Amino acid sequence: MAIAWKILEQAPTPDGVLELRQRGPKDFQIALGGMVLMNSAQNRSEEALGKLACKDLTAPAPRTLVAGLGLGFTLRSMLDVLPASAHVIAAELNPVVAAWCRGPLATLTASAVTDPRVAVEITDVVKVIRRAAADSKQRLDAIVLDLYTGPHARSHPLHDPAYGVTAIAEMERALTPGGRLAVWGEAPNAAYEDRLKRGGFDVARHRPGSGGLKHVVYLAHRRRRA
Repeated sequence: MAIAWKILEQAPTPDGVLELRQRGPKDFQIALGGMVLMNSAQNRSEEALGKLACKDLTAPAPRTLVAGLGLGFTLRSMLDVLPASAHVIAAELNPVVAAWCRGPLATLTASAVTDPRVAVEITDVVKVIRRAAADSKQRLDAIVLDLYTGPHARSHPLHDPAYGVTAIAEMERALTPGGRLAVWGEAPNAAYEDRLKRGGFDVARHRPGSGGLKHVVYLAHRRRRA
């Protein structure tokens, strides 16, 4: 007999009630408005996302950005391949998610959010990217977008705040030459891939794992300008 999910905590948001659910020692879900956004049993695409973005970065002290926190698996995978000198900004809109990552979810990721390399900012990731684009001292070696929607057919090609042409141009300016942009998606989206290429990026598409549901990870390298 299947074990029923228990709601640990709830928090109101403009998009509906955010819930943290549990049914075993390491079996968690985050749901929004009754729809499951993520669960701890399926995280291979999140782990691939962080590792592809941050493995073998050449900067002696890489500056990286991840949004959002979710269950913390993407952040954990970034930390696993980054050097001790790295700095990771974790941008999360909802403070309760950061609190969950420090609390009941901490055992999933060895408390990744409390790693000394991590600075959690409760803010829209767009603001962090704009800040880096405007100040050369705050340029980023990697930007990792692990947002629950991902790029899709309804993403506005120009004005989508994360996946539109304007956002891509801002991220290109926020990255160091050769810097990486890694983006999680629920399924491949050719229009988004084309926008990245036209926006100054060389793009590779990855489908992590084999068998079952396979999400997509875009790994885009900022072209070095002449």
